[in-house]
Parts: sequence; structure tokens; C-alpha cells
Amino acid sequence: MGSEGSMKRRDFLHLMAGTVTAMAWSRTSLGADESRRGERPNILWISVEDMNPDLGCYGDRYAVSPNLDRLAAQGVRYNNVFSHSPVCAPARSGIITGMYPTTIGTHHMRCQGVPPPYVKCFPEYLRAAGYYCTNNVKTDYQFPSPLTAWDECSKQAHWRGRAKGQPFFSVFNLTLTHESQIRSAESVWKKRWEQLAPHERHDPDQAVVPPYYPDTPVVRRDWARYYDLITLMDKQVGKILQQLEEDGLAEDTIVWFWADHGRGLPRAKRWIYDSGIHVPLIIRVPEKFRQLARPEDPEAVQPGTVNEDLIAFIDFAPTMLSLAGVKVPAYMQGRPFLGPQKAPPRQYIFAARDRMDETYDLIRAVRDKRYKYIRNYMPHLTYGQDIDYMNQMPSMQEMRRLNAEGRLVGPQRNYFLATKPLEELYDTLTDPHEINNLAANPAYQEVRERMRRVHVQWMEETGDVGLIPEPEFDELKRPGGKWQKTATPTFTATSEVASGEGIAVTITCATPGASIAYRLEGKTGWQLYTRPVRLKPGQVLRAKACRLGFHDSDEVQFKLGERRAKSPSPPPSSETAVHWRDRLDETDLLERLRAIKALDGQGAEAIPKYLEALDDPYGAVRYWAVVGLYNACQDPGTVEQAKTALAKLLSDPSPIVRIAAAQALCDWGQENQALPVLVEALRHKSDTVRLNAAIALGQIGDKARPALPQLRAAMQDSYRYVPRVVHYILQRLGEP
Repeated sequence: MGSEGSMKRRDFLHLMAGTVTAMAWSRTSLGADESRRGERPNILWISVEDMNPDLGCYGDRYAVSPNLDRLAAQGVRYNNVFSHSPVCAPARSGIITGMYPTTIGTHHMRCQGVPPPYVKCFPEYLRAAGYYCTNNVKTDYQFPSPLTAWDECSKQAHWRGRAKGQPFFSVFNLTLTHESQIRSAESVWKKRWEQLAPHERHDPDQAVVPPYYPDTPVVRRDWARYYDLITLMDKQVGKILQQLEEDGLAEDTIVWFWADHGRGLPRAKRWIYDSGIHVPLIIRVPEKFRQLARPEDPEAVQPGTVNEDLIAFIDFAPTMLSLAGVKVPAYMQGRPFLGPQKAPPRQYIFAARDRMDETYDLIRAVRDKRYKYIRNYMPHLTYGQDIDYMNQMPSMQEMRRLNAEGRLVGPQRNYFLATKPLEELYDTLTDPHEINNLAANPAYQEVRERMRRVHVQWMEETGDVGLIPEPEFDELKRPGGKWQKTATPTFTATSEVASGEGIAVTITCATPGASIAYRLEGKTGWQLYTRPVRLKPGQVLRAKACRLGFHDSDEVQFKLGERRAKSPSPPPSSETAVHWRDRLDETDLLERLRAIKALDGQGAEAIPKYLEALDDPYGAVRYWAVVGLYNACQDPGTVEQAKTALAKLLSDPSPIVRIAAAQALCDWGQENQALPVLVEALRHKSDTVRLNAAIALGQIGDKARPALPQLRAAMQDSYRYVPRVVHYILQRLGEP
């Protein structure tokens, strides 16, 4: 059985699975009824990519951002807002659900998650409450955007498509500041500069370069272009706000501006330093809604206000529901920071880094208003692993070149150290760039212990699944790699309405947690099903069902004839497998994983415990035992002992355990025995098994040379991250 914490969490999740799905729409209807007592606000979100609070309104003198500076003067500037992830997809996964990706299994970049059945995209609750919800156009939720999330999700999506008098929630995702735009071709930049007045162009010579970058013309050029993109984006924001004014809606609309994580530059995006997770948030609340936004203190959202509360991205979803008068579901982990359901301010925010594209790392962080604690769960890996997309940035190429030449100095070199410290602690007040690690400083021991304790408690309470190796987790969430399909909806004629006006039809779906979309013939767009649909003679009713992380159901239809038609016989309902979260919480796996990772840093003293854990019933625990043993064994005696133990694992039932054991044995001179295991894994049916095999082959260096034919073949692998890793292997081996 699992730990007491797992039992409590499992009981809570079972309660949510049994009640939230059934009650979600009744709760939402209650919220909608409550909101009708007063006028409901429209809400406009303007989100941007890859940006820290690098704006004039935040005190940045290098920035040129007049429209956003004006918006801040008209609203509230939030100074302490943080993403839970330093990359877009996991960040947006948490925003759309109000849940930590590490809880719902959407933590690896570009994975396909299967959230628990009670988890919804929060716009569904708004739609059920009568809001017109649009998204223009990025989703990137780590699961396909469900049909039921938005009234419209397209490049044309706009509040202008709503019915007369209908409140709206409209999202505009601006992508101009994305990291890829910094490295655009010179011809593209020439056109961009034509859109900027001379005073709006950023002089690279005037840039203030962070101390962890080499101060070179290449780095300054990237930095200046990043700011140029912010200015161009600011113009886009101005146009959207102008449209709001032209439509006469500015005084009826709460406006949010935010960025999805930090700068798209080295040591920022993908890292959980503040440069990767600290973001701008500006909210303008019209006068008529200030009492709604802050009932106890309306002046707290008046123009020109600065807010210092800690705010996390997972707080966005419940805050939106609070402002719209919708009851916040109990399962959401975020806290509303505005509206009638406002919660007390946070003391801490949390962040996580897991796989980034083709590269694995595992890092967690906790931050209060002053201190940042970081726990590196793979300290044996360098910060500076190769990520193809990141390596295309000129400043990243510059840093790698200078490092190879031995010309980096001070904190610039830290990124390329062979290993990472187990723990990091920074005083962000005196060290905003987070370059002076205080974790080993006796004067900060009390702070480190407090933050470490909070971090472990967060992992336990939220059921962080990050310690489960991705191949193991993939099998847990989708056994055999098979996607489940949402059951086909069924129709039931529930009651006759006035003569000649047809009947009321109820639509149901057997899949737990499914949402249903419907449309009537002659109507455009899919509607969210929340109550029986009135169907007139001759009309055709179509329906589809969807659940997060499942394939959508087939589309079905129901037609009412001149005489009352019989409801079609419901198709046989397919059994839905027990959800991975339920199965996981029936075990003590997470507790065992935390226990074995608590051995990190103990060196040779931990070897007996690692050897014992090689017989653990869970493959995930055996994997970390292999990794720990490999890093703890330094002298010939312990290495020989470990070789004997790991040789037995070359036939382990878990592919990731076989890969870890084979990599260690190759490094210890047993490549004749172990290399065939890595080659075999390179052909495995699982994408992430093949990726881990490729990574292991890359880490054994020249010992991978006998596998060159298989590596060349792997350049055609269908999983895009495998060829990226193999490309670097072939480069290092001197292969074309």
C-alpha cells in the first residue's frame, strides 16, 4: 500500500473523480445564476512568448514599450508573477487546467498527456456560464485542444463573433517575441527595422548584458533584437486595445497582458532561474468592476497600482472563474487572486524542468519573495547539454565557441561545468542574476533547510510524477502505447414540448470525464452541451464527445421526424481503463522514488542501499538505483562490485533499466557485453525508449563507434528527437 500522503491524495482524487465530473455543470450553472445579479465583465487576454518583465513600466530604461506602459498606468502591474515551467507547452498546460503539469502528467516538453478525468480546460466552465470564448490561435496544452474548450479557435477568432450582449473571454496569442524570431534572416530583420522609428531601434552598444553572458557583439546583437521584437509586439498590443476602444468595450472589459515564460535566450528559457520563469503581468480593471475584482479593497486595482503578491500561473484559471462568478472546482491547485473567491496570498511559488525537446534533465525549484531554492535531481549532467533548437541561437553558438577556446570567465563558465551542484540557493534581492550559490554557506543554512522542506512537501502533496522515467510513465499512462477513444454519445428523448415544436433530447457519454459538443443543422459551430437540447421536427442533431488525452468519439446524429421518432439504441459502451493516477496512487512508488533520490550526494555511503534497490519491484526505482550506483562508485573495488550487479540488469524487463545499466557498463569497459543492449533499444517500438537509447549512445562517446550503421539508420527515425541526438553523435564521431 502507499504512504499516508498517497492515501489522502488518492481519497481526494477519487472524490473529485466521482463528484466533479457529475457536478461540474451544475456548479457552473449556479455560478452563472449568481453572476447575473450584476453585470459580468468581458475578459481579454493578450499573451506573448518568451519574455521577462523587460518593459519600460517595470523600470527597464532600455525598453521601448509605450502601449504596455500606458496599459500599466491604467491598471495594475504585478511584480512577482512566475511560470511553473520555463517552456511553453508545460506552462500553457498548467494555465489552461489550473493544475501542475507534474501532477497531471504533462511535464515533459511536447509529450501527449492524459490528465485525470475530472480535469477540464477552464474555458469550458466559462462557456457553460454563458461566455463566448475564443482563442487566436496557439494552444500547445500537451494534449489536443478539445472541441468543447472554445467557441472558436482559429487565426480569425475574435470577440466580434459573439451574440449581442453576450460576455466574452477572448485570447490573442502573439508570437513575435518567440526565440526563433531573434535569429530570423537579415532580410526579415531589414523589413522589421523599417517598421521601427529610429528612436525605437535598440542600439546593441547600449545593451546591459547579464554577467552570465560573454560581452561580445554577437550577444549584444541578439539582446538588442530581443528588445526590438518587444517594441514590435507592443505595437500589436496597441492595435488590439484600439479595437476594443473602437467597439466601445474598454469600460466593460478586464484586460490581461502576460508572457508564457522567460526570455528565449541562453540560461533563460528552459531554465528555472528567474530569467526563465519570471514574467510580466498587467491587468486593467474598469472602474465598474473594481468592487468585483477586489471586494475588500477596490483601490487595490485602481490605475497605476503595483502589486507585490506572489502569483503562479496555475492561479490564472481559478481567478478567471472567480471574476466570472463561476464556482472554482475543488480539484484546481491554483488560488484565485481576484474576484469574490480570492484566496490569501501565496508564500511560495514552485517550478519544474523535465525533458526539453531531446534532452533530459530533472530540476525543481521553490521561491519566496526573496530566496530561490533549486534541487538538481540529475546533478551528474552538465547544464550545457545540446538541444538543437536552442543551439541555433547565435549567442548560444558564441558561448559554445568561446567555451571551447577557454575564453569564458566567471559566471559565464558555469553553464559548461561537467556537473551541477545538488542544491542551489540564491538571494534574489542582492543577486538578481542568480550567480552566487549560497547552498553551502553556513549563514544561510536555516533558509536552505526551510526551502528544502517546503520543496519536498510540495512534491508529496501534489503527487509529482517527474521521478518516473518517461518510458515507464508512457507505459503507465498508455499501456502498449494505445490511445483510448472517447465513447460515442447517446441520445435520449426526455420530454415533449409544445405541440409541433418537437422534444427535448438529452445527450450522454459513457466515458468518465467526457465533455460533449453538439450542433443543430443549419447552425454554425459546435456548442458545449450542458442541458437538454430542444429538437424540432425535421432538424438533425449532431454530437461528438471528447476527453483530455483521448481520441474524440465518432460523430453521431439524431433526427426527429414528423411523428415522434424513437431514440436510437445506444451503442455498447467501451470500458474505460482505470486512470493511471488512480493506479499510481494505489502504490508506494512515488514514496520509494523520493527515498532513493534522498541518497543523492552521499557518495560511497549510499552504495549498499543502491545495490539493495536493484531488486526493487518497480522499474523506476531500479533505474535510479543504477544511476546512483554509477555515480557513487569511484574506486576500482566498488566499480567491480557494481559491474557484477549491473550485468544482471542487461536483461531487466524494464527497457530504461537495461539502457541505464548498459550505459554504465560501456563506460566501465564492458561494451562488448553492453553495447548490443543499447543498439537493440534503438529499435524499440516506444519513442522515448529509442530516445533514451540514443542519449546513452551519445554519452559513451567513442565507444559507440561500432554502432555507426545503426546510428546512421536512426537518422530516419520517425520520432523527431531521435535524429537530433544522433546528429550530434555522428558529428562527435567525425561522421558526415
